[in-house]
Amino acid sequence: MTPKVSVVMPCRNAVGTIDEAVQSILAQEMEDLELIVVDDGSTDQTAARLVRWGQLDPRVVVLRNAASGIIPALNVGIEAAKAPMIGRMDADDIALPDRLAKQVAWLDEHPEVALVGCLVRAFPDEAVGEGFRAYVSWLNSLITAEDIAREIFVESPLAHPSVVIRSQWLDRMGGYQDFGWPEDYDLWLRMHVGGAFFGKVPEHLLLWREHPRRATRTDSRYSVENFLRAKARYLTLGPLKDREDVIVWGAGQMGRRLSKHLLKEGVQLLAFVDIDPKKIGREKRGRPIIAPEDLMSCWSQARRPALIVAVGSRGARQLIRARLQAMGLQETVDWWAAA
Repeated sequence: MTPKVSVVMPCRNAVGTIDEAVQSILAQEMEDLELIVVDDGSTDQTAARLVRWGQLDPRVVVLRNAASGIIPALNVGIEAAKAPMIGRMDADDIALPDRLAKQVAWLDEHPEVALVGCLVRAFPDEAVGEGFRAYVSWLNSLITAEDIAREIFVESPLAHPSVVIRSQWLDRMGGYQDFGWPEDYDLWLRMHVGGAFFGKVPEHLLLWREHPRRATRTDSRYSVENFLRAKARYLTLGPLKDREDVIVWGAGQMGRRLSKHLLKEGVQLLAFVDIDPKKIGREKRGRPIIAPEDLMSCWSQARRPALIVAVGSRGARQLIRARLQAMGLQETVDWWAAA
């Protein structure tokens, strides 16, 4: 029989956490599932643990990959999945017992939505630093499709192991792809540009483990520079596709780095906006740096303009948002936050 949801869990050398992760899926209140675990070339006892789980529960499907990396492992798991919904899970996290039941029900109730996440709780507490805690707080604040679409170019608005995706959308997107930046953020951005709507069950349904061996800590694909490359690519393919003149708010480090990648994507930069009087009147990448007070004058002379806000200082986005609203510029219509 076809299960309602196929959970895809890639793993490599996860002997310390794999039992807890697998058990949390098999103990779900929703039993109509299969768990596809892709062992990506483990050299510890992970494979033996998975064999044992396969013997204990027929819902466990164990596949082996030759240490090819997470993207091929994910695609191998997706290819083997039978269900119309694909749940993601990592081998070091813990799904709460009602996670899948609530997410599948949510998708059943919202047929227009391609993917649903949930709120997450970072653990263990002693390993969670200030930066990760702030990121999780921001991520958990984005609930509705409008919330997620508004800030999708700021950072990844979904915890990868927390999502359930309609398999037809994964087929449409060609699965996970490798462009040298994070595979999950790439998929969200491709889906967003492709017209997908996202949502979240507004409950904590996943315990998201923080530790120094996470890919976000060790893999160069998760560097700030590669995130900026991804943002520039999909800003160009999405919001900026039919715009001629682009203004970047932020002549500091973030604006400078993002503008470099926007130029590489062929974007026509018109000007930079900054509040620093030492920068105003100068140039950045051959474009003038203007004060916020001069933005609307510049805007009125531009051809099909768009504004990208690229200021990474904490709290700056909210202040700029209020200022642009007072100027009559509409977010996700006239301007987009990208930092």
